[in-house]
Amino acid sequence: MSTELIPILALAVMFVAATLLPVNMGALGFVAAFFVGTLAVGMSSDDIIGGFPAELFLTLVGITYLFAIAQNNGTVDLLVRGAVRLVGGRVALIPWVMFGITGVLTAIGALGPAAVAIIAPIALGFAARYKINALLMGMMVIHGAQAGGFSPISIYGVTVNNIASKAGLVSSPLALFLGSLFFNAAIGVLLFVFLGGRDLLGRSVHDEHHHDDGTVGGASAAPTRLRGHGATTTTAPTQTVTAENSPPLATAVRAITFDQILTLIGLGALALFALVLDLDVGFISMTVAVVLALASPKAQKGAIAQISWSTVLLIGGVLTFVGVLQEAGTVEYVGDAVASLGLPLLVALLLCYIGAIVSAFASSTAILGATIPLAVPFLLSGNIGAVGVIVALSVSSTIVDVSPFSTNGALVLANAQDVDRDRFYKQILKYSALVTLVGPLVAWGIFVLPGWL
Repeated sequence: MSTELIPILALAVMFVAATLLPVNMGALGFVAAFFVGTLAVGMSSDDIIGGFPAELFLTLVGITYLFAIAQNNGTVDLLVRGAVRLVGGRVALIPWVMFGITGVLTAIGALGPAAVAIIAPIALGFAARYKINALLMGMMVIHGAQAGGFSPISIYGVTVNNIASKAGLVSSPLALFLGSLFFNAAIGVLLFVFLGGRDLLGRSVHDEHHHDDGTVGGASAAPTRLRGHGATTTTAPTQTVTAENSPPLATAVRAITFDQILTLIGLGALALFALVLDLDVGFISMTVAVVLALASPKAQKGAIAQISWSTVLLIGGVLTFVGVLQEAGTVEYVGDAVASLGLPLLVALLLCYIGAIVSAFASSTAILGATIPLAVPFLLSGNIGAVGVIVALSVSSTIVDVSPFSTNGALVLANAQDVDRDRFYKQILKYSALVTLVGPLVAWGIFVLPGWL
């Protein structure tokens, strides 16, 4: 068996083992990286460790640590109340508010992971509080980030347009932006319809007895607010409003504490330095968390334990193995084999799938930089529309950022509240598999096929 194919076989074995057995796939990833890297690829231990996603590790730990402190001192509840007031208490609009906010942030130049890192904890806190499906809320945040991700001034947009320009390809920045925007918005509509969004219509947080049965959207109620009403409760008994059963957050009037003011300033600083000044999200979030911990030691009690360590292990191990896969030349091997087929429509479709599959585990920006050049030879031939192929490749390579192995998907997984984390991980994995299977085909059918016909 060739060196390029061995990592693919190992990856398949990892998926099967992690699915059938209660073993963290990240642990399997570290073991596979060691054996495949040393025995098949000839890498040293230092080279293998060099593939460890240190930046993502710091981002996950820093963000979850910061928002654990924010959760403990009540700042997350405060932000949720603000989001509720923004839409007049209409629960059904909140997922779309989160979609729109992340879209605007990435459209004006923010990195997708930076926008998701800031919005996802707030959105998922709201989902837990008002029993909105956590998968719906998390995926709306990610697809919102991708919806704005290809504006002419965004990171993705600038990257793709520059690659196309240098290659001498005909491109359309507006078509690229609108294509991604409407494609992700359409996915948002489908998510809303099939993941409980219709049940949210007509619900208001101002209703005294709004769906306290805990079945809407599949997320459990926050235990400190609705005791005895978990995700499996099927009836909604009439309740008396007491200290243990408080009214909805939007109607509760509470004084803002010093810790909350300090945390809000910290979150504002995170947004400023990460989104505007383009500094590393992980370092900034960790700095803010440590400042808050020093300023109010009681507020950070137990916050370290709330960091999603299982998610950190999962992502770290899998992406370390992906580094071995890339070192083995597997991506280039598969890409060259596809490009040599010589059938423009088929090549375009297969490149869309390559971009989607690899991007689910690796940097979307890097994948765009690899797949578009692979398409250049047959795009320059004029036998197929370059604009449509570029848009299809771009969309296919980024919609899979919902994967729990990508930065965005990992952030959603790490920040989910009041859910069975293993079950939620499998839900995200199934959804990302569906997106990877269907998304490239649909993108190819919408953007490439009409130009050929």
